[in-house]
Amino acid sequence: MTTVSDFILERLREWGVARIYGYPGDGVNGMLGALDRAEEQAVGPRLVQVRHEESAAMMACAHAKFTGEIGVCMATSGPGAIHLLNGLYDAKADHQPVLCLVGQQRRAALGGDYQQEVDLLSLFKDVAHEYVQMAVTPAQVRHLIDRAMRIALDQRTVTCVILPNDIQEMEAVPVPPAEHGTVHSGVGYVRPRVVPDPATLDRAAEVLNAGKKVAMLVGAGALGATDEVIAVAQRLGAGVAKALLGKGVLPDSLPYVTGSIGLLGTRASWQLMSECDTLFMIGSSFPYSEFLPQEGQARGVQVDLDGRKLSLRYPMEVPMVGDARETLTALLPRLETRTDFGWREQVEANTERWWRVLEKRAMDDAVPINPQRVFWELSSRLPADVILCADSGTAASWYARDIRMERGMMGSLSGGLATMAPALPYAIAAKFCHPGRVAIALEGDGAMQMNGINELITVAARWREWDDPRLIVLVLNNGDLNMVTWEERSLGGDRRFDTSQAVPPFDYAAYARMLGLEGLRVERPEDIGPMWERALQAKCPVVLDVLTDPNVPPVPPHVPAQAVRNYMKALLGGDAQGSAVLRATAREMWAEIVPAGRGPG
Repeated sequence: MTTVSDFILERLREWGVARIYGYPGDGVNGMLGALDRAEEQAVGPRLVQVRHEESAAMMACAHAKFTGEIGVCMATSGPGAIHLLNGLYDAKADHQPVLCLVGQQRRAALGGDYQQEVDLLSLFKDVAHEYVQMAVTPAQVRHLIDRAMRIALDQRTVTCVILPNDIQEMEAVPVPPAEHGTVHSGVGYVRPRVVPDPATLDRAAEVLNAGKKVAMLVGAGALGATDEVIAVAQRLGAGVAKALLGKGVLPDSLPYVTGSIGLLGTRASWQLMSECDTLFMIGSSFPYSEFLPQEGQARGVQVDLDGRKLSLRYPMEVPMVGDARETLTALLPRLETRTDFGWREQVEANTERWWRVLEKRAMDDAVPINPQRVFWELSSRLPADVILCADSGTAASWYARDIRMERGMMGSLSGGLATMAPALPYAIAAKFCHPGRVAIALEGDGAMQMNGINELITVAARWREWDDPRLIVLVLNNGDLNMVTWEERSLGGDRRFDTSQAVPPFDYAAYARMLGLEGLRVERPEDIGPMWERALQAKCPVVLDVLTDPNVPPVPPHVPAQAVRNYMKALLGGDAQGSAVLRATAREMWAEIVPAGRGPG
């Protein structure tokens, strides 16, 4: 007998699904049996067992980010389903297609306050608001799976199908009866070509051609349009800033690419936005309007596939719904070639100087190791096809600023949700999606203790399946929930609250070795370069346990006066690390006044 669960896997295969990230439980026993039979027959999808359901959802999100395909995760009823939510919200916030399959108690028990019974339709109604349904009969399952897949892909969002455990083991109905009240769905989805009409493109070109100082801001929506973004930037003589999810859109070696924008961004990007007269946003919903031009300063053009995101962060004169690549291709012939490159030269000079500021900051002394140097020395050693996965917190700051992305590399983090602890789940998913490429997780000790030390067990169990065994986990071991500490000081004017901020000591390198992985502890700055070279030549996954200074501040490119007052109030108001932080801040400021000398680096 072909069960409903067997049929679901068969249908997912037709949709091209190769793996499901999940964790077992009796609420999905029927699915587990079907996965076992599929594995025995050497057909997919295959189950990737994780250590926590939250990680399964994060891996599904990363799967979508690094492949462009839909990610699929699975959990049991009640507590398992609840655990998925944070990772699913990560996918929703970053507009990634993810299908979650969750178990439920048998239908006859529903409404009876049964053990592990949770109102899953209500629970998932927000995160999977485009489509969440519960199967109540086998004849319904075909269209539930088809619609959940198609809607997730079309809307770039999370969908959910709830499977009572008795339904899972019933006989499948692959073809519902041809009668009134049945639905007959099919497999497949082709994304439409979305381009603004010619009149709108003409209006956009008029605004862009009139600009003398054009600033472009690109986000994740432009990831497939690298050549087109370069061509437009060249035609307009524009500088280009990158939202964090769009860090891989353009190589940082291009002299007019100012780098990241916002609190974690660069001084060059701040100057670009402060001095431009025209703003062109492509595939980005970057949230912080204070880092964009002042309202009325610049004329605006925006293109985004989601019309709900248009004219949201800055009032745009020409908001366009369209695919970034197709729209830029249609727009390019309408753009005039610049003859005055004074603006471009100014942008390039600011950018070149900023890279020297970063080099000086990275090479400054710290106790024991400057975290910026760890990222700076990695940057020049990155493999050409590396996949970088950054965590939230100060790890994201140094990833945003000190890593030079080049064409062919990929990188991501939790953008919209900015949750802690996605870096290692992302990297694990990256290795399953691209087993021949190097993946590097960049995270702090707080995130490592939240879920990283658990998911290292997953790495230890599965790494031999990868063509290239190299998965590197960098842990910034500073004993502090560092980003929140800086926020306490600069936003609240409060000193560091040791009870909330201290991270308990843990030897991550020794733990990795206990699992059969390679673990390196680094305590001296001169060992950072050799550490990276050893890790990049390793024959198994490596954990780099780097003792870094928690007092090196991630200074924003622009600091409002109130934040300065808060900062000084906190540091002079009894903060135990106040003197050390002030010295480190002075070094950061001095590096901006006297950056490193010109030359390679």
